[in-house]
Amino acid sequence: MMATALAVEVLGLSIPQAQGADLDCLIEPFRIVNVASPVDGLLDRVEVERGDLVKNGQVLAGLESSVQRAMLAIAKARAGMDTPIQTGQVRLDYAVRKVASNEKLLAEHGISEREVDDSRAQRDLSQIALVEAEDNQRLAELEMKRAEAELDIRTIRSPIDGVVMERLLSPMEQTKQTPIVKLAQLDPLRVEVFAPIALLGKVTVGMTVPVRPEAPVGGTLSARVTVVDRVVDAASGTFGVRLQIPNPDYRLPAGLKCKIRFPD
Repeated sequence: MMATALAVEVLGLSIPQAQGADLDCLIEPFRIVNVASPVDGLLDRVEVERGDLVKNGQVLAGLESSVQRAMLAIAKARAGMDTPIQTGQVRLDYAVRKVASNEKLLAEHGISEREVDDSRAQRDLSQIALVEAEDNQRLAELEMKRAEAELDIRTIRSPIDGVVMERLLSPMEQTKQTPIVKLAQLDPLRVEVFAPIALLGKVTVGMTVPVRPEAPVGGTLSARVTVVDRVVDAASGTFGVRLQIPNPDYRLPAGLKCKIRFPD
């Protein structure tokens, strides 16, 4: 209970006193993401600055990756080497022809049964060698994919559309899985409000409520209720409500105080 009352104070929202009155609310980013590298390394570059708009998948930063690039080049070279397969195929084709020829000679009593068995064994061994070469080729391709993944994981991309709130690391710093940049998703925006207990059961998910941002933005915006807390804070006589406001053009900044009034 004390935690909810403290949250009210931290958000700067006054505790509502009467049903039907304007309630203080706060417009916040839909979510804030601290973007870090999944692997430790030396930060090579950071491609964004505070205030930059970013798209989902956009490159934000990269780690030093000279070793990984070299390993990928080697893996690509191995994956592209098809000489063992070509050699194996030629040997198999020859062995198959030799078996056919020897079987014909055996039928004509030109060679012994043992010579035919030897040629058949060579054919089978050639078949096994070709399969082994093909298996090695597939393994080389998998090694190449792993090398590509190891290189790609050292490129840090944005997980959301949003704005850079803060750049936390600079090039030549060790990441040690420390956040590199902090992002905020601004479409949609969240509206947080603490409603009086008298409105419990009247505020429902999906209902639309007008919200008035503080100056200099002003005006009236339409927000949709997305969350209604099921636990009431007895100390303040309130329960939490969360709403969403579409903000596709980023016209509305986050962090604004606002006023909201739920229908009686």
